[in-house]
Amino acid sequence: MGLSRSPSQQLRAIRELKKEWKEINRRTLNEGINNLYKSKLVETKDSRDGTLTLVLSKEGVRVALRYNIDNIAIKNPGHWDKKWRMVMFDVPERLKRVREALRMHFKNMGFYKFQKSVFVHPHPCDSEIEYIMEFYNARKYVRFVVATEIDNALVLKKHFQLS
Repeated sequence: MGLSRSPSQQLRAIRELKKEWKEINRRTLNEGINNLYKSKLVETKDSRDGTLTLVLSKEGVRVALRYNIDNIAIKNPGHWDKKWRMVMFDVPERLKRVREALRMHFKNMGFYKFQKSVFVHPHPCDSEIEYIMEFYNARKYVRFVVATEIDNALVLKKHFQLS
């Protein structure tokens, strides 16, 4: 706009900008809806007026009722299956708050801080990690690994008081 002297050209640029802005929002919305479909937490219902409605699936209701993001915890099954759960993330600087929130949640859930963005836990926690990734829309930045061996297992066993 700063390069255009003509008011009509400036108005045209503003209209185009408005269209592009709406398109960006639509893309974000479509991406979010697709992620919900993939997670199987929502399903569609046809309305009488021909529109489509998104509703929580049975699994979505169960997950929504099961978790409270501020009080999410990993249950101790009583025995260790000799597997390590590793959560790794690489969140861009522009999403620093998301990165810090992930660290806070993993620490509060009892994970061992293996590296700055790598956390380890001995008990099953895939559904809890799934919930956190969805809550923060951070799926593309987070990786979850189940490992049978790790080089500092003695330190981890001592930390988690495992035999």
